[in-house]
Amino acid sequence: MKHDYHIHTYFSGDSETHPEDTIKQAISLGLKTICFTDHHDIDYPEEPNPFTLDAERYFKELLPLKNKYSEQIDIRIGVELGIQPDISHKLNEFSNAYPFDFIIGSTHVVEHTDPYYTEVWGDEVNHSRIIEAYLTETIESINNFNNFDVMGHLDYIIRYCPSKDKHPEILDLYTLYPELLDKILITLIENGKGIELNTGGLKNNLPNPNPHPRLLSRYRELGGEIITCGSDGHKPEHIAYSFNTVPELLQSCGFKYMTIFKNRKPEWIKL
Repeated sequence: MKHDYHIHTYFSGDSETHPEDTIKQAISLGLKTICFTDHHDIDYPEEPNPFTLDAERYFKELLPLKNKYSEQIDIRIGVELGIQPDISHKLNEFSNAYPFDFIIGSTHVVEHTDPYYTEVWGDEVNHSRIIEAYLTETIESINNFNNFDVMGHLDYIIRYCPSKDKHPEILDLYTLYPELLDKILITLIENGKGIELNTGGLKNNLPNPNPHPRLLSRYRELGGEIITCGSDGHKPEHIAYSFNTVPELLQSCGFKYMTIFKNRKPEWIKL
Protein backbone atom coordinates (compact mmCIF):
# COMPACT_ATOMS: atom_id res chain seq x y z
CA MET A 1 0.00 0.00 0.00
CA LYS A 2 1.86 3.05 -1.32
CA HIS A 3 -0.67 5.88 -1.03
CA ASP A 4 -1.44 7.76 2.22
CA TYR A 5 -4.44 10.06 1.82
CA HIS A 6 -4.93 11.43 5.33
CA ILE A 7 -1.97 13.38 6.73
CA HIS A 8 -1.71 16.36 9.10
CA THR A 9 1.03 18.93 9.69
CA TYR A 10 1.50 22.06 11.76
CA PHE A 11 -1.22 23.67 9.67
CA SER A 12 -3.54 21.70 11.97
CA GLY A 13 -3.81 22.72 15.61
CA ASP A 14 -3.18 19.16 16.82
CA SER A 15 0.16 18.66 15.03
CA GLU A 16 3.63 20.20 15.21
CA THR A 17 5.06 18.40 12.17
CA HIS A 18 6.79 20.30 9.38
CA PRO A 19 5.44 19.19 5.98
CA GLU A 20 8.93 18.55 4.62
CA ASP A 21 9.63 16.09 7.45
CA THR A 22 6.52 14.18 6.46
CA ILE A 23 7.61 14.11 2.83
CA LYS A 24 11.06 12.77 3.71
CA GLN A 25 9.51 10.05 5.87
CA ALA A 26 7.11 9.07 3.09
CA ILE A 27 9.97 8.81 0.60
CA SER A 28 11.97 6.68 3.04
CA LEU A 29 8.98 4.31 3.28
CA GLY A 30 8.76 4.01 -0.48
CA LEU A 31 5.37 5.66 -0.83
CA LYS A 32 4.28 6.73 -4.29
CA THR A 33 1.66 9.32 -3.35
CA ILE A 34 0.74 11.33 -0.28
CA CYS A 35 -2.01 13.84 0.20
CA PHE A 36 -1.86 16.49 2.91
CA THR A 37 -5.30 16.90 4.48
CA ASP A 38 -4.99 19.47 7.23
CA HIS A 39 -8.00 20.38 9.33
CA HIS A 40 -10.52 23.10 8.59
CA ASP A 41 -13.26 22.98 11.22
CA ILE A 42 -15.54 25.99 11.03
CA ASP A 43 -17.39 26.71 14.29
CA TYR A 44 -15.28 24.29 16.30
CA PRO A 45 -16.34 24.72 19.96
CA GLU A 46 -12.91 25.59 21.37
CA GLU A 47 -11.80 29.24 21.34
CA PRO A 48 -9.60 30.33 19.75
CA ASN A 49 -10.34 27.78 17.05
CA PRO A 50 -7.23 25.58 16.60
CA PHE A 51 -8.53 24.11 13.35
CA THR A 52 -8.96 27.09 11.05
CA LEU A 53 -6.82 26.46 7.99
CA ASP A 54 -4.90 29.38 6.49
CA ALA A 55 -5.35 28.06 2.96
CA GLU A 56 -3.32 30.83 1.30
CA ARG A 57 -0.26 30.04 3.41
CA TYR A 58 -0.95 26.31 3.08
CA PHE A 59 -0.68 26.34 -0.71
CA LYS A 60 2.19 28.84 -0.63
CA GLU A 61 4.24 26.42 1.47
CA LEU A 62 3.17 23.10 -0.04
CA LEU A 63 3.41 23.91 -3.75
CA PRO A 64 7.20 24.55 -3.70
CA LEU A 65 7.68 21.28 -1.78
CA LYS A 66 5.52 19.46 -4.32
CA ASN A 67 7.82 20.71 -7.07
CA LYS A 68 11.03 20.11 -5.10
CA TYR A 69 10.26 16.42 -4.54
CA SER A 70 8.32 15.74 -7.74
CA GLU A 71 10.83 13.18 -9.03
CA GLN A 72 10.70 11.19 -5.78
CA ILE A 73 7.05 11.27 -4.76
CA ASP A 74 3.70 12.57 -6.00
CA ILE A 75 2.47 15.15 -3.48
CA ARG A 76 -1.16 16.19 -3.54
CA ILE A 77 -2.92 18.87 -1.54
CA GLY A 78 -6.22 18.24 0.18
CA VAL A 79 -8.14 19.24 3.27
CA GLU A 80 -10.19 17.58 6.00
CA LEU A 81 -13.38 19.56 6.54
CA GLY A 82 -15.22 19.27 9.83
CA ILE A 83 -18.84 19.00 8.74
CA GLN A 84 -21.83 20.10 10.81
CA PRO A 85 -25.50 20.39 9.82
CA ASP A 86 -25.73 24.19 9.87
CA ILE A 87 -22.53 25.35 8.13
CA SER A 88 -22.96 23.97 4.60
CA HIS A 89 -22.85 27.41 2.96
CA LYS A 90 -19.54 28.28 4.61
CA LEU A 91 -18.08 24.88 3.71
CA ASN A 92 -19.12 25.24 0.09
CA GLU A 93 -17.51 28.65 -0.17
CA PHE A 94 -14.24 27.32 1.23
CA SER A 95 -14.22 24.15 -0.89
CA ASN A 96 -14.77 26.10 -4.08
CA ALA A 97 -12.21 28.80 -3.31
CA TYR A 98 -9.07 26.64 -3.59
CA PRO A 99 -7.72 24.01 -6.04
CA PHE A 100 -7.76 21.03 -3.71
CA ASP A 101 -6.96 17.59 -5.06
CA PHE A 102 -9.05 15.88 -2.43
CA ILE A 103 -11.55 16.74 0.31
CA ILE A 104 -12.41 14.59 3.31
CA GLY A 105 -15.67 15.33 5.11
CA SER A 106 -15.52 14.33 8.78
CA THR A 107 -17.86 14.67 11.75
CA HIS A 108 -15.72 15.84 14.67
CA VAL A 109 -18.43 17.50 16.72
CA VAL A 110 -21.68 16.28 18.26
CA GLU A 111 -24.07 18.66 19.98
CA HIS A 112 -21.42 21.39 19.57
CA THR A 113 -18.82 19.43 21.52
CA ASP A 114 -15.91 17.20 20.48
CA PRO A 115 -16.23 13.62 21.83
CA TYR A 116 -12.44 13.64 22.22
CA TYR A 117 -13.05 15.33 25.58
CA THR A 118 -14.11 12.85 28.26
CA GLU A 119 -16.42 15.31 30.02
CA VAL A 120 -18.70 15.23 26.97
CA TRP A 121 -19.73 11.66 27.71
CA GLY A 122 -21.03 11.95 31.28
CA ASP A 123 -22.33 8.79 32.94
CA GLU A 124 -22.26 5.50 31.08
CA VAL A 125 -26.04 5.54 30.66
CA ASN A 126 -25.56 8.61 28.43
CA HIS A 127 -23.09 7.00 26.01
CA SER A 128 -25.58 5.43 23.63
CA ARG A 129 -27.44 8.73 23.34
CA ILE A 130 -24.22 10.56 22.42
CA ILE A 131 -23.38 7.97 19.75
CA GLU A 132 -26.88 8.10 18.28
CA ALA A 133 -26.76 11.91 18.22
CA TYR A 134 -23.40 11.75 16.42
CA LEU A 135 -24.79 9.49 13.69
CA THR A 136 -27.97 11.55 13.37
CA GLU A 137 -25.98 14.77 12.97
CA THR A 138 -23.80 13.07 10.36
CA ILE A 139 -26.93 12.25 8.33
CA GLU A 140 -28.09 15.85 8.59
CA SER A 141 -24.65 17.13 7.57
CA ILE A 142 -24.33 15.01 4.43
CA ASN A 143 -27.90 15.81 3.44
CA ASN A 144 -26.99 19.51 3.57
CA PHE A 145 -23.46 19.36 2.15
CA ASN A 146 -21.89 17.07 -0.45
CA ASN A 147 -18.90 19.05 -1.72
CA PHE A 148 -16.41 16.47 -0.48
CA ASP A 149 -14.97 13.24 -1.88
CA VAL A 150 -14.96 10.71 0.96
CA MET A 151 -16.40 10.49 4.45
CA GLY A 152 -13.59 10.39 6.98
CA HIS A 153 -13.29 7.85 9.84
CA LEU A 154 -17.01 7.14 9.82
CA ASP A 155 -17.09 5.75 13.37
CA TYR A 156 -14.61 8.31 14.76
CA ILE A 157 -16.69 8.66 17.91
CA ILE A 158 -15.80 5.10 18.98
CA ARG A 159 -12.14 6.08 19.47
CA TYR A 160 -13.11 8.11 22.51
CA CYS A 161 -16.12 6.31 23.98
CA PRO A 162 -15.13 5.64 27.61
CA SER A 163 -17.15 2.41 27.87
CA LYS A 164 -15.75 0.65 24.78
CA ASP A 165 -13.35 -1.51 26.80
CA LYS A 166 -16.09 -2.59 29.20
CA HIS A 167 -18.56 -3.11 26.35
CA PRO A 168 -16.52 -4.13 23.26
CA GLU A 169 -19.71 -4.66 21.25
CA ILE A 170 -19.78 -0.86 20.91
CA LEU A 171 -16.83 -1.12 18.50
CA ASP A 172 -19.10 -2.69 15.90
CA LEU A 173 -21.59 0.16 15.55
CA TYR A 174 -23.45 -1.46 12.68
CA THR A 175 -24.83 -4.18 14.95
CA LEU A 176 -26.26 -1.48 17.24
CA TYR A 177 -27.39 1.20 14.76
CA PRO A 178 -27.94 -0.51 11.39
CA GLU A 179 -30.72 1.81 10.21
CA LEU A 180 -28.81 5.02 10.93
CA LEU A 181 -25.63 3.71 9.36
CA ASP A 182 -27.45 2.42 6.27
CA LYS A 183 -28.91 5.91 5.82
CA ILE A 184 -25.39 7.36 5.93
CA LEU A 185 -23.91 4.79 3.55
CA ILE A 186 -26.79 4.92 1.06
CA THR A 187 -26.69 8.74 0.98
CA LEU A 188 -22.96 8.68 0.34
CA ILE A 189 -23.29 6.14 -2.45
CA GLU A 190 -26.22 7.95 -4.10
CA ASN A 191 -24.16 11.17 -4.08
CA GLY A 192 -21.09 9.46 -5.55
CA LYS A 193 -19.08 9.76 -2.35
CA GLY A 194 -16.62 7.31 -0.88
CA ILE A 195 -15.42 6.38 2.56
CA GLU A 196 -11.93 5.98 3.92
CA LEU A 197 -10.13 3.21 5.71
CA ASN A 198 -8.37 5.13 8.47
CA THR A 199 -5.60 3.26 10.28
CA GLY A 200 -5.61 5.91 12.99
CA GLY A 201 -8.00 3.61 14.84
CA LEU A 202 -5.18 1.09 15.22
CA LYS A 203 -2.81 3.86 16.28
CA ASN A 204 -5.37 4.80 18.95
CA ASN A 205 -5.32 1.25 20.34
CA LEU A 206 -8.52 0.00 18.75
CA PRO A 207 -8.48 -3.62 17.51
CA ASN A 208 -9.50 -2.41 14.06
CA PRO A 209 -9.15 0.66 11.86
CA ASN A 210 -11.95 3.18 11.42
CA PRO A 211 -14.49 2.29 10.35
CA HIS A 212 -15.02 -1.23 11.64
CA PRO A 213 -14.70 -3.92 8.93
CA ARG A 214 -18.42 -4.62 9.13
CA LEU A 215 -19.08 -1.05 7.96
CA LEU A 216 -16.54 -1.41 5.16
CA SER A 217 -18.27 -4.61 4.03
CA ARG A 218 -21.73 -3.05 4.28
CA TYR A 219 -20.67 -0.07 2.16
CA ARG A 220 -19.45 -2.50 -0.50
CA GLU A 221 -22.62 -4.65 -0.25
CA LEU A 222 -24.73 -1.57 -0.90
CA GLY A 223 -22.74 -0.83 -4.07
CA GLY A 224 -20.07 1.53 -2.75
CA GLU A 225 -16.74 1.37 -4.56
CA ILE A 226 -14.75 4.50 -3.68
CA ILE A 227 -12.39 3.87 -0.78
CA THR A 228 -9.22 5.74 0.13
CA CYS A 229 -6.64 4.79 2.73
CA GLY A 230 -5.11 7.16 5.25
CA SER A 231 -3.01 6.96 8.37
CA ASP A 232 -4.45 10.12 9.96
CA GLY A 233 -0.79 10.75 10.76
CA HIS A 234 0.07 13.77 12.87
CA LYS A 235 3.75 12.87 13.22
CA PRO A 236 6.24 11.53 10.65
CA GLU A 237 6.40 8.16 12.40
CA HIS A 238 2.65 7.74 11.93
CA ILE A 239 2.78 7.91 8.13
CA ALA A 240 1.47 4.71 6.49
CA TYR A 241 0.73 3.29 9.94
CA SER A 242 -0.09 -0.46 9.68
CA PHE A 243 -0.54 -0.15 5.92
CA ASN A 244 0.77 -3.71 5.52
CA THR A 245 -2.61 -4.92 6.85
CA VAL A 246 -4.73 -2.87 4.44
CA PRO A 247 -4.83 -4.88 1.16
CA GLU A 248 -5.94 -8.12 2.80
CA LEU A 249 -8.55 -6.32 4.91
CA LEU A 250 -10.03 -4.48 1.93
CA GLN A 251 -10.12 -7.66 -0.14
CA SER A 252 -11.88 -9.50 2.71
CA CYS A 253 -14.52 -6.75 2.66
CA GLY A 254 -15.15 -7.21 -1.07
CA PHE A 255 -12.95 -4.52 -2.61
CA LYS A 256 -10.78 -5.11 -5.66
CA TYR A 257 -9.50 -1.53 -5.94
CA MET A 258 -8.62 1.38 -3.72
CA THR A 259 -8.94 5.00 -4.79
CA ILE A 260 -6.74 8.08 -4.86
CA PHE A 261 -7.74 11.55 -6.04
CA LYS A 262 -6.24 14.28 -8.19
CA ASN A 263 -8.07 17.51 -9.00
CA ARG A 264 -11.08 16.01 -7.17
CA LYS A 265 -11.22 13.12 -9.67
CA PRO A 266 -10.83 9.47 -8.61
CA GLU A 267 -8.04 7.23 -9.82
CA TRP A 268 -8.26 3.47 -9.29
CA ILE A 269 -5.43 1.32 -7.88
CA LYS A 270 -5.79 -2.45 -8.11
CA LEU A 271 -5.19 -4.19 -4.79
